[in-house]
This record gives sequence, structure tokens and C-alpha cells, in this order.
Amino acid sequence: MADVKEITDATFEEEVMKSEKPAIVDFWADWCMPCKAMGPVIEEIAGTLTDKVKICKINVDQNTKMATDLGVMNIPTMLFFKDGQEKTRVTGVVSKEDLISKANELLG
Repeated sequence: MADVKEITDATFEEEVMKSEKPAIVDFWADWCMPCKAMGPVIEEIAGTLTDKVKICKINVDQNTKMATDLGVMNIPTMLFFKDGQEKTRVTGVVSKEDLISKANELLG
């Protein structure tokens, strides 16, 4: 996962809220089969968008604070941030094309 950064509740603000680049954060868990299905898709878009967008993953079982604070009720959920603000979110299994489209909207 060279292009996907594992973050925690403690590093969320620095890695996402203060990021100079827009950020996509994947909220996931080890036991979640849809999350496992999205893993390769997240990795693929990271390889495609790494110069423009920061791609992060946060395990909701180990990091409950940010999931709770941001109202993440289901996983996988991908939150799209720009300038420290959540701009949109996608929940469930979605295509690589859908995620890239949302990322391009974020880049505007």
C-alpha cells in the first residue's frame, strides 16, 4: 500500500484536515467483506491519483473517535475532503470509475 496511507484518530487532523492536497479517507474494518472488496479499488485509484489526492485508510475498530465524530454509520465509507472540509461521501461497494469521478469533482 505504498500510495495509501494508514491513519489513526491521532493522525487524522494532521493527515487529512491540514493536508495541502484534497484527501479521500476510506473507513473500513478487517471483518468487513465489502471493505475487502474495495481494497484493491482504493489501491488502484491511489496509483492513478497519487499526485493530486492523498488517499488514506482508517480502521474503524481501532479508531472509533473519527468515525463517530464524522457520523460514519456503515462501512466501507469513503469521505472526500478539501481544505479541511468534507465535500462528499460514498458508502458501500462502488466502481473505480465512480470514485475517480468523485475525486475529479473534488479537484474541480
